[in-house]
Amino acid sequence: MLHPFRHLAALSAAVWAALAAHAPAAPALAETPPDARAGEPGADPHLARVKTVTATRTPVAGEVVLTGDVQAKYLSNIAFRINGKIAERRVEVGDHVGAEDVLARLEPQEQQVALDTAQAALASAEALLAQAKVNFERQQALMRNGYTTRSTYDQAEQQLRTTQASVDSARAALGSAREQFSYTDLKPGVAGIITARNAEAGQVVQSGQTVFTLAQDGPRDAVFLVSESLLAQPPGSPEVEITLQADPRVRTTGTVREISPSVDPASGGVRVKIGLRSVPPGMSLGAVVIGRGRFRPQEAVSLPWSALFRWRDAPAVWVLDPQSRTVTPKPVEIARYAGSAIVLSSGVEAGEQVVTAGIQLLRPGQKVAVVGEGTP
Repeated sequence: MLHPFRHLAALSAAVWAALAAHAPAAPALAETPPDARAGEPGADPHLARVKTVTATRTPVAGEVVLTGDVQAKYLSNIAFRINGKIAERRVEVGDHVGAEDVLARLEPQEQQVALDTAQAALASAEALLAQAKVNFERQQALMRNGYTTRSTYDQAEQQLRTTQASVDSARAALGSAREQFSYTDLKPGVAGIITARNAEAGQVVQSGQTVFTLAQDGPRDAVFLVSESLLAQPPGSPEVEITLQADPRVRTTGTVREISPSVDPASGGVRVKIGLRSVPPGMSLGAVVIGRGRFRPQEAVSLPWSALFRWRDAPAVWVLDPQSRTVTPKPVEIARYAGSAIVLSSGVEAGEQVVTAGIQLLRPGQKVAVVGEGTP
């Protein structure tokens, strides 16, 4: 009698043998051709697969983007014309003033005394003139009737002319005294915005000493500090697009109006003023703006940024030899970055094939399989 476990093992073996006899034969595994595994007809599956572009020289217009601010085209330093002590100051920085508004006032005691003296001198001269006129008219009547001498008549006439000249001189002195008195009121002469204050009430100032700085109403400039190297090549167009940084929808255009002949010692840049053709309401004095200008187009090789890598502490790209299908690193000099592309000044010639994808595991002289080609 068989053991129970041996009976179960024999039954299981018999069942599996019956299933194997009636099951369809499995098809033989087809060997995958090397071309299919490589993903490209004729490619070796063991080669690194890369994508390339053919370098071409195309006109490239460089763009420069700078940040600056809006300033008045004309700035005026407002000062008193006479010496004196400031009695009052009437405006603050940021105030808009008219041409005849009084910004500050000097103590007028000295000018008042000069004005009173000139008025008194004129009154005295006019009294003498009236007396000389009466005397001359009397001598004139006597002369007609023959009751006076020619010498007396001439003296009366000379006295009249002298007193008339004295009156004219006194009137001129009075006008000068009045003008000096008016100088105790500081008026800008032009409308604008006060941008700086350099004196306070109670301070003694000299004539010509700046008390206020005024940004005149009217034209505005966008002022930028530009690297000196950017000025080596003239821009392709004098027009510059100006955009308000706080609101890019506010924009205008301008032209280069002035380039400073010297480098700013504080920043190391050159001050460039762009005259705005129109001033939108949002571009107030001191507003931060962004300027965009384009340089004259020049032919250069432009490649996707993905082609760039570092080789021996210098930028380089992988160049493909179309005959041997091997890659070689070539150092390059980058002229500038243009969005998702790099513009080269040297290192790659037109017609060379540059690897743009699959550069991570390449080594010099390595043979590769190209799975995609294109143009920059």
